[in-house]
Order: sequence, then structure tokens, then C-alpha cells
Amino acid sequence: MNSEKYSARSWLWLLLAIAASIPALTFRVLGIFTGLHLEPASASLVFGLGIVGGAFLVAWACQVAQMDISQALALAVLALVAVLPEYAVDMVFAWKAGAHPLGECVGGAWVNGECVGGHLYDYRSYAAANMTGSNRLLIGIGWALVVLLFWFRQKRALALERGILLELVFLGAATAYSFLIFFRREIALWDAGVLIGLFGAYIWLSSRAETREPELIGPSAALGSLPKGPRRLATVLLFLYSALAILASAEPFADGLVELGKSLEIDEFILVQWVAPLASESPEILIAAIFTLQRNATAAMMALVSAKVNQWTLLVGCIPVVYSISLGDASALHLDERQTEEFLLTAAQSLFAVVLLLRLRIGWPGALVLFLLFASQLFIPSIHARYIYSFVYLGLAMLLLAVDGPRRAVVWHMVCGLFNVTAGRRGS
Repeated sequence: MNSEKYSARSWLWLLLAIAASIPALTFRVLGIFTGLHLEPASASLVFGLGIVGGAFLVAWACQVAQMDISQALALAVLALVAVLPEYAVDMVFAWKAGAHPLGECVGGAWVNGECVGGHLYDYRSYAAANMTGSNRLLIGIGWALVVLLFWFRQKRALALERGILLELVFLGAATAYSFLIFFRREIALWDAGVLIGLFGAYIWLSSRAETREPELIGPSAALGSLPKGPRRLATVLLFLYSALAILASAEPFADGLVELGKSLEIDEFILVQWVAPLASESPEILIAAIFTLQRNATAAMMALVSAKVNQWTLLVGCIPVVYSISLGDASALHLDERQTEEFLLTAAQSLFAVVLLLRLRIGWPGALVLFLLFASQLFIPSIHARYIYSFVYLGLAMLLLAVDGPRRAVVWHMVCGLFNVTAGRRGS
């Protein structure tokens, strides 16, 4: 009886996620064919729910799909699909930035290169805002939550498997390269080549790792219990439906956030940086939290670290590609002063997070530091604060490396023995 109740509840959650995206699809179709448009607050809510519902469906479908396709194909395809919620919103802003390289002057006119009598929308800054926000939220909330929940249940530090070293190698490499982007103050097409190349190498090496049966919970477990034929059909339909919901919701959700900021006289940069990532990241973080509470914190942490690798390589790398296509010219996405500061802060947080995990264990003090540094910076949005927090992250990372010899040894091992690390992953 308990299993039947659990299964019924799992199917209910699946139906709720589908239902959450129906209003978004409905209003999107009405907007295309009738010109109907929602008010900014309503658009942000309706299309934000569409992205949340689609993100949950993507996460569940990704788990089930690993039962039916090869490991290499699973990693290549699922990694791309899993980043779709973040990718969709960011690529909307990157595309609009290329279409309006000087910004879009709404309600006014351009006079001598300035928007007069209207409001200027700088889509370049919004693309950087969403990207930096999603990356920092994943570590500051996602990683910290898993470790703190594990400590709350087990009263001990979370020990990680040696296989996570592969993720740390590529996350460390992408982080080191990101400081070059900060100093150059632009994301160029060759940056895209490097970052997307790192992502491809990560997927290729991951495909050589030992295959494991996926852990299924909730709706994914209910789907996984179906016979092979219906299960495969349901998984494909979920992928298609969730992708449709996310792609249909991305542009009106992004536009709604920007318009909402304008109408409420709130900095649009802040809304784009934190509200949009909350919609796209919350399902992934929530599922990781459920895994942790069900005594599978190692898998939860592995999933979130892998998601960080995807976002810090593929997501960042795609921005200048989409921008150049929209612009109609091979060009770099230039970062203004604020975007540059945000990029430094994101890179510094990433470096500190990598150093924290080098010992393959993380306790509640490290998780609490990750959370408090992330949460407190939300309330001090100033230029000086962003640099101070960046130097705090960098200082803590250097301090850990300076006083902890085993951490330095792992760094040397990661830099000089990538293939040995990969072999160790396969044998772990």
C-alpha cells in the first residue's frame, strides 16, 4: 500500500509539472496568433512557471533516459539537455544583444548615440547577469545545501568519490581560463572555442568511465517502473514537451523580467541575475536535496558539480557564438565595468569551491562559508563590495592551498596526471 501511495504521489508530481507549463504554452500561442501580451508581473510569473515545470520534466527525463541509451550518448545528450533552462534564457539575451548592439531604446529615440525620452535596455549586460547569477547560485545555494543537509542527517563531513576529480579537473581549467576573460573584459569567439572544447573533452572522458545504474526517485522512479516500450516513449515525449515549454517561455520570461524591473523601478540587472536563475536552477537543486535526504548525497553532489562544469564551459562559450550570429559578424561580447566585476566574483567563487573539494570531503564549516559569502553579497550590491568578496574568495583559496600540503599535491596531480585521474575514475 505504501508503495502504491508513493507511486500515485510521484505521478501527481509529474502531472503538476506538466500543468505548470500549460499556461505558458497557451499564452505564448495566443501572443503569436492574436497579439495578446501579459503585464510584466503576470508574464514573469506565468512564463517563469513554464520554465520551472519544464526544468523538472527535463531532470526526471534525464534520469530515466540513462536506463535505455549508451553511457557515451547519455552523457553527451543529457548534459546538453540538462543545461537547456539556463541556456534558453541566456541565449535570448545574447541574441537580443546582437540584434541591438547599442541597446534597445524603447519609448524614445536615438539622438547622437544616446537614448532620449525613453528607456535603454542593455541586453549585453543582461546576458552576463543571468550567466554569472546561475553559476554563483549553483555553488552558493546548491552545493552548500547538499552538504548542510547531509551533516544535519549524518553529523559528519560529506566524503566524495575519487571519480569527482575529473569534474574538478575541468572546472579548475575553465576557472583558470575565466580569469583571462576578466582581464580582457570580453568574451570572444576563441574563448568559445576553448570553453566548448573543454566541455567536449569532459564529455568524451566521462563516456569512458564505468557505467552505473541511475538512482531513480519520485516521478523518475515511477517512469522507470514502466515496461521498456512505454518508458522509452514517455521519456521521448517528456523531452520534447519540456524543451517546447522552456523554449516557448524563455523570451517572454526574459522580457517580462526586464519590463517588471522598469515598472517597479528595480535594477533590471538584479532581477535578471537572480530571479531568472532561481526559476531554472531550483528544480535541479531541489532534486539534489531530495537525493541527499534519501541518503544519496554523493550522487547529489556529483550531479551539481557536473552541472557547474556544464554551465562554466558550454553556457559561457555559447554566449559569443549566439551574439555573433545575431550581429551578423564575428565579434566579441564586450563587458562593461559591472559585468567585469561580476565575472571576477563568479570566477573567484568557483576557484574557492574547487579548492574546498580537493580533499574529496567537505564539512559544514566549508558549506556554511560558501552559503554566507553568497547570501551576504546579495545585500551589498556595490562596486567595492564585489571586489572585496572576490578577494575574500581568492584569499581563502590561497590560504587553504598554503597551509594544506595534500591539497597542493592534488592540484599537481590534476595538472600533470589528467589521464591517470581518468583511469582512476574508471577503476573507482
